[in-house]
Amino acid sequence: MQSNPAWFRRLRLSKVGGQLRQCIRDHWPLSLIVLAILAILYALGNPAAYFAVTPVSAAGAQNEPQGQATGGGIASAGPHAAVFDNQHRPITAGGFVKAGPIVFEDVAKQAGLTVWHHKAGTPEKKLILEAKGPGVCLLDYNNDGWLDIYLVNGSTYDALEGKATPPHAALFRNNHDGTFTNVANFAGVTNDRWGYGCAVGDYNNDGWPDIYVTNYGKNRLYRNNHDGTFTDVAEQAGVALDSWSAGATFGDYDGDGNLDLFVDGYIHLDLKNPPLSGSKAVGYAFCQYRGVQVMCGPRGLQGAHDHLYHNNGNGTFTDVSKKLGVDDPNAYYGLGALFADVNNDGKPDLLVANDSTPNYLYINKGNGTFEDDSYMSGYALNADGREAANMGIAAGDYLNNGHLDIVNTTFADDYDILFQNDGHGNFTDVSYQAGIAEPSIPFVGFGDGFLDYDNDGWLDLFIANGHVYPQVDQHPEWGESYAQRPLLYHNLKNGKFDLVPAVEGTGLAVVSVGRGAAFGDLFNNGKIDVVINNMDGVPVLLRNVNPDHNHWVEMKLIGGPRSPRDAVGSTVYLTAGGIRRRQDVLSGGSYLSSNDMRVHFGLGNLDRVELVEIHWPDGAVEKMHLPAVDRIYTITEGKGITGALCDGKPCDGNAAAVRSPSAQP
Repeated sequence: MQSNPAWFRRLRLSKVGGQLRQCIRDHWPLSLIVLAILAILYALGNPAAYFAVTPVSAAGAQNEPQGQATGGGIASAGPHAAVFDNQHRPITAGGFVKAGPIVFEDVAKQAGLTVWHHKAGTPEKKLILEAKGPGVCLLDYNNDGWLDIYLVNGSTYDALEGKATPPHAALFRNNHDGTFTNVANFAGVTNDRWGYGCAVGDYNNDGWPDIYVTNYGKNRLYRNNHDGTFTDVAEQAGVALDSWSAGATFGDYDGDGNLDLFVDGYIHLDLKNPPLSGSKAVGYAFCQYRGVQVMCGPRGLQGAHDHLYHNNGNGTFTDVSKKLGVDDPNAYYGLGALFADVNNDGKPDLLVANDSTPNYLYINKGNGTFEDDSYMSGYALNADGREAANMGIAAGDYLNNGHLDIVNTTFADDYDILFQNDGHGNFTDVSYQAGIAEPSIPFVGFGDGFLDYDNDGWLDLFIANGHVYPQVDQHPEWGESYAQRPLLYHNLKNGKFDLVPAVEGTGLAVVSVGRGAAFGDLFNNGKIDVVINNMDGVPVLLRNVNPDHNHWVEMKLIGGPRSPRDAVGSTVYLTAGGIRRRQDVLSGGSYLSSNDMRVHFGLGNLDRVELVEIHWPDGAVEKMHLPAVDRIYTITEGKGITGALCDGKPCDGNAAAVRSPSAQP
């Protein structure tokens, strides 16, 4: 598919383009006329693109089959020139510098995480089943005020057939001293199925976080028993499914105070008739990437439908997907999923990142229904009018203008997409203007998140990377690698980002087959850390050691009787130094993962917060003052500040902040 005409791209990227989309949304009869005119002009400017049925990249750029039948493929923009560093290593596994800012250190081994290992299928990755996942979730499962880590594991074919012990998921309990202990067996959360993702939410409003795990096969809903153990209640709750689920997210879409659950489907795959390259399942087609035989998919394979489960308030759920029109009738390949309020009306909307197919954006109408605004909003496609191989979803207000912007990670030979939000849920692809597009093209992006790593009050961007084809290591001339380093972009406070150099021996120089990534303050020191779950490897724990001494505050929110207890869906605005910043309490996101639900605000050198404004899920708005900075506050709806942590220990939230040596990087 050729790129859109230049005039068409300029229109979409302009302020006028955003206003036009909003006008069409508000005045739907006019939309038919406008769309018809645009379609005619578009066809005249680019007839080949208009009449193309399935957009494909240039020859050899994706794994289109070399046979008569239609087989699998991955959306990309076409082969990109190889990028090498000064030692002629692919930039995806090189480009390191000797000196520079040291932001992260990988402390996974010291923390005790490397005793656990992810496993998925075979090293050759002959089936796409073996290449997706795994996710990671951060949660305080025992309510001790410290984040714990849940790591999803995959499986093997022998394990599925009962011939071998399946790999186990891990639940690493935080020991408060920089180390973690795997308690998954005792807790009863080993899963023992072919796992992919997870999401955290207190679905029964008992004050304890629960875990939903997506699998190939039946999913699990682990209910927290308040004693360090969990019980799988997915069957009784009606959310087990039995397909191949990927992303999941909790959110109270109808405002009844109970968290509902959305689960997207990836591919309908039958292991009795596996879609191997050259097999009958793919019409004897040979699936190739740059002329080399690889796994087939996702294109050419049957997609799996999405499911929205309404929480009945009694421990059970009802599938309302078809009724509400969010069941994915096109059977796209769903990966990332996130409930988030993108149009600032206080209602959680629903975003779905689809692999090699257009994205979905369902706008919450506030009456228990949704409107599909995927195309009208500008979120379905990138600036060139192409679908991308969308993986992860990051949501954050990187401009400090009160609007949630979105980043979708994508496949190699394409760029990670920054969708800038106009505040009404209309998005413009500003990836190139913002400076994140070009550096990301050689990489295969998965987990992503906005985080203020230096606490300067402006959200930065982190992306975990890793290829899906091990075969790329056999062809160094492509400039790609299977294991890849992460990317960290520093917010320049003017709408642009600058890539932070990867210093040798530091966390940004760790090369792994990255998938899920989760973000949170694991050491309760006011700095955001990153956990990456790697394909067929050990986890990476990137401890934030940035040498800044900036101030910060964090808030754990507890909802009132008419809001979800864990306050998912809340939006917090913090004003300091005349700048109003935004953070949201979200479940899910990144790539098949879930982040720290405590909202975190960097303050730079400011030691005073002027105002905090909390928009609770039930519609209540609360304004308050924080008496000190460098604190983790607990705020209960209607009651104000009900607790505080200083250096990870209970303290007087009203006392002036005193920094101890342990609080320093």
